[in-house]
Amino acid sequence: MGILAAHGLRWDYGGVPGFTRVFWTSLTFLDPLAAILLFLKPRVGLAMTAAIITTDVTHNVWFYAHVGLPLRGYLNWMFVSQVAFLLFVFLTIRIAWRGLSRPSRL
Repeated sequence: MGILAAHGLRWDYGGVPGFTRVFWTSLTFLDPLAAILLFLKPRVGLAMTAAIITTDVTHNVWFYAHVGLPLRGYLNWMFVSQVAFLLFVFLTIRIAWRGLSRPSRL
């Protein structure tokens, strides 16, 4: 939300393509929504989280190739952390999904 407060909804991220601007700005709203849904509607939240991180990594691979930015240096830690989170989600989502069908032991 800090970037949105500083630059507004119409920020062009330094001149990136229109689709990228819309996509990155939408994540400002979609990421917190997915986090809330993980508590309120866990299956919907899990599916949304998987969809968001999959499209985010896919988009950023396309973006880096399209714009010609190397996946090293300053951008590397951000991209690597996204890929690591993608792997975490896909390695654990099945466990979380199955855990939702079990009765609570509280």
